[in-house]
Amino acid sequence: MAKADLKTQPNDADVDAFIATAQPDRRQEEARQLVDLFRHVTGEDPLMWGSTIIGFGSYDYKYASGREGSMCRTGFSPRKTKISIYLMGAYCTPEAQTEQERLFGLLGKHSVGKSCLYINRLEQVDIGILEQLIRNNWDLMNDRYPQ
Repeated sequence: MAKADLKTQPNDADVDAFIATAQPDRRQEEARQLVDLFRHVTGEDPLMWGSTIIGFGSYDYKYASGREGSMCRTGFSPRKTKISIYLMGAYCTPEAQTEQERLFGLLGKHSVGKSCLYINRLEQVDIGILEQLIRNNWDLMNDRYPQ
């Protein structure tokens, strides 16, 4: 699959306009808080990836199969039922996975998927721990995929 065939591509869509459509209404304020947090941690401006992901930074990957693409280094999507936060870096090393699990234990109410952290309400998690999770994953991605 060529990069051009991937659905999740960076684009020029307006991040603020996307946030203004987030539902329920509290998602809009949560999304603005997350943009500020991600901007603080990464030093990057937000960019829309596809139609629903607010991403920060990017990296290029290529699998042994030959499949290649680009994706944001980290980001989030303010979905209706949960906020999805994309944390790809912890899968770089077993030590990073162990540290991420430790931090998840301190975070507050959440669930996880392979590279995703799901939060119902931002107020239900410790923002300092969330910042550390984002920072750890950002650093790990930068180590694995130097800019």
